[in-house]
Amino acid sequence: MLYPVYVHSGDETHAHGVTFPDFPGCFSAADDWDQLPAMIQEAVEVHFHGEDAPIPAPTPLGELLANAAYQGGAWMLVDIDLLKVSSKPVRLNISLPESLVRDIDAAAKSQHLTRSGFLAQAAMRAMHANSP
Repeated sequence: MLYPVYVHSGDETHAHGVTFPDFPGCFSAADDWDQLPAMIQEAVEVHFHGEDAPIPAPTPLGELLANAAYQGGAWMLVDIDLLKVSSKPVRLNISLPESLVRDIDAAAKSQHLTRSGFLAQAAMRAMHANSP
């Protein structure tokens, strides 16, 4: 899911710092711009590790642009894999056609995923594709 992050540009002696408006208290840094996405993902995973709190939806970037707290840096929209963020699993009992379950299992196996992991990714993609 795309989340806005604010990057405070570094220099030769300082790393690029990252602030997460949607995750108060979560911070990250990287020496190079191309390292930022991986460091951002790691920071979010650590921030929510062991937490049962729901992960908030991203704030629209338009709401953040006028905020005086964010000056002198740059905004980035970063795709954070929420499936890697620690969240308490909930057991579900669902019914699906047998042929669909076989197709799901085959697709999950080809992607080295469990059935649950495959269904969770499919649900996240479907919700993300239909979000405004």
